[in-house]
Amino acid sequence: MFWNAKNGRVSIAGTTMDYVSFGQGHDILIMIPGLGDGLTTVRGMALPLAYTYRMYARDYKVYIFSRKNHLENYLHTGYSTREMAGDLASAMNKLGLTRAKVLGVSQGGMIAQYLAIDYPALVDRLVLAVTLSRPNETVQRVVDNWIRFARHGDYKSLMIDTAEKSYSEKYLKKYRRLYPILTHIGKPKDFSRFIIQAASCTQHTAYDTLSDITCPTLVIGGEKDQIVTSAASVEISNQIRDSELYLYPELGHAAYEEANDFNSRVMTFFHSM
Repeated sequence: MFWNAKNGRVSIAGTTMDYVSFGQGHDILIMIPGLGDGLTTVRGMALPLAYTYRMYARDYKVYIFSRKNHLENYLHTGYSTREMAGDLASAMNKLGLTRAKVLGVSQGGMIAQYLAIDYPALVDRLVLAVTLSRPNETVQRVVDNWIRFARHGDYKSLMIDTAEKSYSEKYLKKYRRLYPILTHIGKPKDFSRFIIQAASCTQHTAYDTLSDITCPTLVIGGEKDQIVTSAASVEISNQIRDSELYLYPELGHAAYEEANDFNSRVMTFFHSM
């Protein structure tokens, strides 16, 4: 009834990593969320996440991984997307997960790139959604502002700016009235986790090694993406041999939430030969 949803935690590198799992399929699907993980991890979220992504539950055993815990240790040294991929690979190995389908969204897509580059035996098929392979002026400007908000503890400005730059105007017209509620829910006690992850997005430089990705790959973007830009999706696809590219013409960075066919498009790709 509840898609076999479970909350889990695995020990890695002297700390722990939270994950949720659900579904009854034999194939493994790894989902890597975006920068929102810097504000709240997946801990305790098994049931709501299983409901949100229930489309995958019949065909896959789904795992959604957070970044590891206690990131404050990296506040001065930094924690790269490549290191995040290495920690995810360690967690997968501990759980016996191999040859998985992998879906990475936004920062999760950056981590997924390095997972496929450095640990090809772990990735069977790859979807990179609304992400980039190297910094550009747009993401630098946007993320620098988010880091500034976070350093000042300005959760309200952070959440509103994220929404305004992620969603379509059609969507925002319906949900702007919820800003007074949404800008108070989920505020972290400390923003260091977010700041560390945000900084890694502006330093992600996988572009020159994307040609090392050999598994079938689908790149999905939004033509109106105001965070990573649609051009970032195009150049990723151009660098990965035989990859597929789809751009939602009227959507931006939140295409993975707004597009009614996003999950079915991903499923079709995973099932294709």
